[in-house]
This record gives sequence, structure tokens and C-alpha cells, in this order.
Amino acid sequence: MSAIIEIDKEILKKTTDCKKNFECLNNDCNVLCKVVININQEVLFVKCLCKDICNYQMSYGYETICTCPTRKEIFNKYSI
Repeated sequence: MSAIIEIDKEILKKTTDCKKNFECLNNDCNVLCKVVININQEVLFVKCLCKDICNYQMSYGYETICTCPTRKEIFNKYSI
């Protein structure tokens, strides 16, 4: 893909703690944590590709859950 990812403005407004300045919207899959388990398009278990701390990462045992509204929408809308 080479197009820029488009996300509803209301979803972006909910993403108030993004430290990466929405790099994920530039369609660079290298900045997105990989979704390994998806539960009802609401809970995303991810494998983070970078070691940067993200305000939307939440530990769940040995796994990581992504709580980022924008990341959830990217997954739900584009399956990435």
C-alpha cells in the first residue's frame, strides 16, 4: 500500500496520548505493532516491533494489549 491511511476525526480525537505524532497514518507498517490476536475487533493483543514505550500498551500476563483507538481502527478498517 502506498496511500495514506484515513481515520475518522472522532477516533483521532480520542487518541490523546500519542507520543509518535500519528506515524501510523503514513502507512508505514514498520511503526505498527503486529496484531497477533483480535477479540471482537475491540481487544488487540499485539507484538510490538519497536522498544519505545507507548501510552497505549497494557501488559496482560506475558502478552501486550493495545488500547489505542487509532490502532484499533486501522486494524478494523484495513486489516493491518
